[in-house]
Amino acid sequence: MELTGKIIAVFEAKSGTSSKTGNPWMTQEYVLEVPGQYPKHCLFSLFGEEKIKQMNIQNGEDLTIQFDIDAREYNGRWYNDIRAYNVIRGQMPQPQQQQINDENPFPPFGEVQGDDGSGLPF
Repeated sequence: MELTGKIIAVFEAKSGTSSKTGNPWMTQEYVLEVPGQYPKHCLFSLFGEEKIKQMNIQNGEDLTIQFDIDAREYNGRWYNDIRAYNVIRGQMPQPQQQQINDENPFPPFGEVQGDDGSGLPF
Protein backbone atom coordinates (compact mmCIF):
# COMPACT_ATOMS: atom_id res chain seq x y z
CA MET A 1 0.00 0.00 0.00
CA GLU A 2 1.11 3.58 -0.39
CA LEU A 3 0.13 7.11 0.61
CA THR A 4 1.36 10.47 -0.64
CA GLY A 5 1.47 13.56 1.52
CA LYS A 6 3.55 15.88 3.68
CA ILE A 7 5.45 14.96 6.83
CA ILE A 8 4.04 17.11 9.64
CA ALA A 9 5.71 15.45 12.65
CA VAL A 10 8.95 13.57 13.27
CA PHE A 11 9.25 11.90 16.68
CA GLU A 12 12.40 10.99 18.58
CA ALA A 13 13.86 7.60 17.76
CA LYS A 14 13.36 4.89 20.38
CA SER A 15 15.86 2.12 20.95
CA GLY A 16 16.47 -0.83 23.20
CA THR A 17 17.61 -4.40 23.40
CA SER A 18 15.41 -7.37 22.52
CA SER A 19 14.61 -9.51 25.56
CA LYS A 20 14.29 -12.58 23.31
CA THR A 21 17.45 -12.27 21.19
CA GLY A 22 19.56 -9.73 23.04
CA ASN A 23 19.99 -7.75 19.79
CA PRO A 24 19.69 -3.95 19.75
CA TRP A 25 16.72 -2.36 17.95
CA MET A 26 15.64 1.14 16.91
CA THR A 27 12.35 2.58 15.66
CA GLN A 28 11.15 6.06 14.72
CA GLU A 29 7.62 7.37 14.12
CA TYR A 30 6.35 10.04 11.73
CA VAL A 31 2.99 11.62 10.85
CA LEU A 32 2.03 11.98 7.19
CA GLU A 33 -0.75 14.42 6.22
CA VAL A 34 -2.63 13.31 3.10
CA PRO A 35 -4.14 16.35 1.33
CA GLY A 36 -7.79 16.74 0.41
CA GLN A 37 -10.87 18.71 1.35
CA TYR A 38 -10.61 16.98 4.73
CA PRO A 39 -6.92 16.10 5.17
CA LYS A 40 -6.18 12.69 6.70
CA HIS A 41 -3.29 11.84 9.00
CA CYS A 42 -1.31 8.61 9.21
CA LEU A 43 1.17 7.67 11.94
CA PHE A 44 3.77 5.27 10.57
CA SER A 45 7.13 3.94 11.70
CA LEU A 46 10.48 2.86 10.33
CA PHE A 47 12.26 -0.02 12.02
CA GLY A 48 16.01 -0.42 12.12
CA GLU A 49 18.77 2.13 12.63
CA GLU A 50 20.17 1.62 9.13
CA LYS A 51 16.77 2.15 7.46
CA ILE A 52 16.08 5.27 9.59
CA LYS A 53 19.40 6.81 8.54
CA GLN A 54 18.98 5.73 4.89
CA MET A 55 15.46 7.20 4.54
CA ASN A 56 16.41 10.39 6.47
CA ILE A 57 12.80 11.65 6.61
CA GLN A 58 12.54 15.34 7.52
CA ASN A 59 9.62 17.45 8.76
CA GLY A 60 7.91 19.32 5.89
CA GLU A 61 8.95 16.87 3.15
CA ASP A 62 6.49 15.86 0.44
CA LEU A 63 6.80 12.15 -0.21
CA THR A 64 5.12 8.85 -0.90
CA ILE A 65 5.47 6.09 1.65
CA GLN A 66 5.05 2.44 0.79
CA PHE A 67 4.02 0.43 3.83
CA ASP A 68 2.59 -2.75 5.29
CA ILE A 69 -0.21 -2.86 7.85
CA ASP A 70 -0.34 -5.47 10.58
CA ALA A 71 -2.11 -5.75 13.93
CA ARG A 72 -0.89 -7.17 17.22
CA GLU A 73 -2.58 -8.10 20.47
CA TYR A 74 -1.44 -6.85 23.86
CA ASN A 75 -3.33 -7.54 27.09
CA GLY A 76 -6.53 -8.37 25.23
CA ARG A 77 -6.48 -5.27 23.02
CA TRP A 78 -5.47 -5.03 19.36
CA TYR A 79 -3.21 -2.33 17.93
CA ASN A 80 -2.46 -1.48 14.28
CA ASP A 81 1.13 -1.19 13.17
CA ILE A 82 1.87 0.74 9.95
CA ARG A 83 5.48 0.11 9.03
CA ALA A 84 7.05 1.83 6.01
CA TYR A 85 9.49 -0.15 3.87
CA ASN A 86 10.17 2.45 1.16
CA VAL A 87 10.03 6.22 0.66
CA ILE A 88 9.68 7.90 -2.72
CA ARG A 89 10.60 11.55 -2.84
CA GLY A 90 9.10 13.79 -5.47
CA GLN A 91 6.29 16.15 -6.18
CA MET A 92 2.85 15.58 -4.83
CA PRO A 93 0.07 15.15 -7.40
CA GLN A 94 -2.09 18.21 -8.01
CA PRO A 95 -5.66 17.95 -6.68
CA GLN A 96 -8.12 17.05 -9.40
CA GLN A 97 -10.98 19.42 -10.15
CA GLN A 98 -14.43 17.89 -10.33
CA GLN A 99 -15.62 18.08 -13.92
CA ILE A 100 -19.25 18.37 -14.91
CA ASN A 101 -20.25 16.38 -17.98
CA ASP A 102 -23.34 15.00 -19.65
CA GLU A 103 -23.29 11.95 -17.38
CA ASN A 104 -23.70 14.13 -14.25
CA PRO A 105 -27.44 14.04 -13.43
CA PHE A 106 -27.13 16.98 -11.02
CA PRO A 107 -25.76 20.12 -12.71
CA PRO A 108 -24.47 22.97 -10.53
CA PHE A 109 -27.13 25.25 -9.02
CA GLY A 110 -28.49 27.73 -11.53
CA GLU A 111 -27.26 25.84 -14.60
CA VAL A 112 -30.07 24.65 -16.86
CA GLN A 113 -29.39 21.89 -19.40
CA GLY A 114 -32.17 22.61 -21.90
CA ASP A 115 -32.88 26.33 -21.95
CA ASP A 116 -36.03 26.48 -24.06
CA GLY A 117 -37.61 29.18 -21.92
CA SER A 118 -39.80 26.77 -19.98
CA GLY A 119 -37.51 26.82 -16.94
CA LEU A 120 -37.46 23.03 -16.89
CA PRO A 121 -34.05 21.36 -16.66
CA PHE A 122 -34.87 18.77 -19.37
